[in-house]
Amino acid sequence: MEQQTHLQKGLKKRHMTMIAIAGVIGAGLFMGSGSVINLAGPGAILSYVFAGIIVVLVMRMLGEMAAVNPTSGSFAHYAHEAIGPWAGFMIGWLYWFFWVVAIALEATAAAAIIQYWYDGIPLWLLSLILTVALTLTNVLSVKAFGEFEYWFSLIKVVSIIAFLALGAFIIFGIAPNFNAIGTANLIGEGGFLPNGFGAVLMGVVIVIFSFMGTEIVAIAAGESDEPLAAVTKATNSITWRILIFYVGSIAVVVTLLPWHSSDILTSPYVAVLDYIGIPAAAQIMNFVVLTAVLSCLNSALYATSRMVFSLAEKGEAPKSFLKLNKKGSPVNAILAATFFSYIAVIMNYVSPDKVFMFLLSSCSAITLILYLIIAFSQLRMRRKIEKENPALLKVKMWFFPYLTYFTILATTALLISMFFIESMRSQILFTCVVVAIVMILYVVTQRKKVINPIEEASSSFQKDNLILNNETE
Repeated sequence: MEQQTHLQKGLKKRHMTMIAIAGVIGAGLFMGSGSVINLAGPGAILSYVFAGIIVVLVMRMLGEMAAVNPTSGSFAHYAHEAIGPWAGFMIGWLYWFFWVVAIALEATAAAAIIQYWYDGIPLWLLSLILTVALTLTNVLSVKAFGEFEYWFSLIKVVSIIAFLALGAFIIFGIAPNFNAIGTANLIGEGGFLPNGFGAVLMGVVIVIFSFMGTEIVAIAAGESDEPLAAVTKATNSITWRILIFYVGSIAVVVTLLPWHSSDILTSPYVAVLDYIGIPAAAQIMNFVVLTAVLSCLNSALYATSRMVFSLAEKGEAPKSFLKLNKKGSPVNAILAATFFSYIAVIMNYVSPDKVFMFLLSSCSAITLILYLIIAFSQLRMRRKIEKENPALLKVKMWFFPYLTYFTILATTALLISMFFIESMRSQILFTCVVVAIVMILYVVTQRKKVINPIEEASSSFQKDNLILNNETE
């Protein structure tokens, strides 16, 4: 049978639509929002608004480039073309590193949630089972990935909408047995900014990490039946998705409950459902959070495999990652993405996973570097397209180039601020080390590219001389 040489176009319109809608709803919304609220108080709403503005602008830029050239690997490819091979290499491998670490942690987090119901099963075994199951899903075909992600995403969307509806009914006194809450919890517990505006900005750095995943729709466009329609719809709807799912749900939490409540820090969504009086609130939210975590794990396996596949196409990753199975899935690239997961399984068996928690917290700076590279790529690519073929610009960045410059400045400011926030200094320094290692690898691989052709030419020359001498004799 003929060997597949191209990624399969197996993602249907409904897959892309749901990935676009729910891609923004990550596990960070359910699991990390409590710490942001505890840090910034009701001002956490502003943290999510400011972070959301940056993400909306970055997605618009990415959408502009993806509409012109929908390709697997997306932003690494655009960085390669617009800035140079070093930029594509760096951001591709940083993105791969980010998600392979996240895969390991998402598998561990999902296993911990399942232990809530089945505490007799070891954490390492559950983590192993989940990793293997979702690896097989991705290896099977891109359509299988799309189906799983469709249903995971549907559960997330329905859950958040139900949460918002319940919260709104109570806040405005529509629900029976509840009086209108008013603004008592928003401004009556130390004010709207109880810890000052600086805490809001610190919250932005934390929040920006939870938005990772929005960019997957651009990566998936390369395997979509209708890439232009999918990218256009995703970028046009990103604003309302962030406003509703993130800003809306955080606003419900801090309006219904005092921001300094210990229950919010533990689990804000469970705390709200308990307050409303929903039976088995913890059980319901554990199921929703498990779905979100599995969705992240599923998407991470997809994104990392496609990114390293794209790098391999440009000779920036081993050629073995280009191997496709009969269904057109990059099997070696998918298996490589689970490497850290199996290391995590071993660590969960023999020791606590503190090392991986540190690695995950260190990834927030990678998010900012990714956004910075996307902005610079769009800046250069837009000017090139406007000169060569403006008709290709089906999706345009708003108020170009001013909002692009704003994004670059805002992202740079957040990166620099991490050096001055004591709790985040180790994260940015660790990321700097990772960036340095990646760039050293780039220099080494580039040297090999230069040396190999010279060696091949020299070998060919020697061979020709040998043949000529033999003929002469």
